Amino acid sequence: MHLFRERNVYKNPLYTSGREGLHYMTDMNIENIVASTQIADGLDIKHLADTIPDSKYDPEKFPGLVLHIEKPKTAVLLFSSGNAICTGAKSLEEVDEAIHEIINKIKNVGLPVSENPEIKIQNIVVSSDLKKELQLSSLAKALLVENAEYEPEQFPGLVYRMDNLGVVLLLFSSGKLVCTGAKKLEDVTTAIDMMKDKLSSMGIL
Repeated sequence: MHLFRERNVYKNPLYTSGREGLHYMTDMNIENIVASTQIADGLDIKHLADTIPDSKYDPEKFPGLVLHIEKPKTAVLLFSSGNAICTGAKSLEEVDEAIHEIINKIKNVGLPVSENPEIKIQNIVVSSDLKKELQLSSLAKALLVENAEYEPEQFPGLVYRMDNLGVVLLLFSSGKLVCTGAKKLEDVTTAIDMMKDKLSSMGIL
């Protein structure tokens, strides 16, 4: 069974659902989605490397086969276990398209493969713009110490962990914000909205 059914719903930019139905949040953009799936009980990686054009396989450096897809612009890593990891997608629809493009390539070289594997999202990276510069040193003191880290000598952004959602927010002095670690789009919107509400309550936004 496919993980993604209403494929047109998941296109970038990010969406949320409210009382009036789906609406798009144009200030949030999906930068990368990492997804995994089991497409076979096992794969002959050497055979795939020999028969699929433009594939990259160097077992001394990396145990998997790397396949780049032009449309959608993604990369899929294949392993002898039959596991596949897709990265670079900008929407759930692109993940679905990339995985099935790889499945077709494998079928075409004569290896058995699952046609409709379950696809699991491992990480969604989303960027947003708060449209206001931030004083990160002051913000770090105002936020809960156990959740916020700001060490400008090591990293230019403030790291804020939302353990309840399993996500990490990176805030930069320019007002740019990055959310990473989410496995569901709903958690991304919740995390960013919670941060905006927190900053508004502090009089920052």
